[in-house]
Amino acid sequence: MIRSIYNKFFQKLKFSLPVFLASLPTISYASENIGVPEDYQVTFQDAATSNMADITWFHNSFLFPIILVITLFVTALLIYVMIRFSAKNNPNPSKTTHNSLIEVIWTVVPVIILIVIAIPSFRILYTQQDIPIDADLTIKATGYQWYWGYEYPDNDGMYFDSLPLEEDELTEGKLRLLSVDNPLVVPAGAVVRVQVTSSDVIHNWAVPSFGVKMDAIPGRLNETWFKVDNPGVYYGMCSELCGVRHAFMPIEVHVLDNADYQTWLASASEQFASTMKHNNNIELVKLIK
Repeated sequence: MIRSIYNKFFQKLKFSLPVFLASLPTISYASENIGVPEDYQVTFQDAATSNMADITWFHNSFLFPIILVITLFVTALLIYVMIRFSAKNNPNPSKTTHNSLIEVIWTVVPVIILIVIAIPSFRILYTQQDIPIDADLTIKATGYQWYWGYEYPDNDGMYFDSLPLEEDELTEGKLRLLSVDNPLVVPAGAVVRVQVTSSDVIHNWAVPSFGVKMDAIPGRLNETWFKVDNPGVYYGMCSELCGVRHAFMPIEVHVLDNADYQTWLASASEQFASTMKHNNNIELVKLIK
């Protein structure tokens, strides 16, 4: 019986260990592909914002050691109890029903642990929810079934839809289920305020490397923010079950240095000029009605 259990354990270990070892290069390799998920990834994507850096520190360096110590302690305690108080080793069990000291300890210690966890947790939550008033750029992200639409209120309401690329549209450097035709473009080093809403059902605008995850709710305007210093391409997904094509609502964000951003902005203003006029006409019709 025991030999059978050991054989099953080592058989599972034989299959799980290569997967774990394969994930180790991912940790060092992620810095070269920041903002891109990797095969067999078991850790967070590398942080592109200060908020995500705080989240990564809180999980990896603070919360995980506490969880590990508690898990090892409880496991050791269970093993000790199973051996020490088995019917064979303890044929005459104690009649003790209460121990005041132990009851106080197992009540007070968890409370202290939760307080210790809560202090940095509240600080991180506050930083995420404290939207900077003096944001350099405002973006309005609207979720549709099943794509995203982006509006630039600071740039004459420039608007465009961002649809995922189909299989036959993928070119070199494009990623399946992540690349889009019109990515969101923002300048590096800028504080970007993102207003998130939806036109139909609940969606969620989430970019893991930014530490951003905000529900898009019809009739409600939620806000979040990020500030990315390093130019690059970053990816996210809708993180709310929003229908049959939920898996086809990618988010692609291009962070450009200021000169390249200004060049893109001038080009985009012309490219999406017809879309801007179309949206203005729709608003005018609404006002007339």
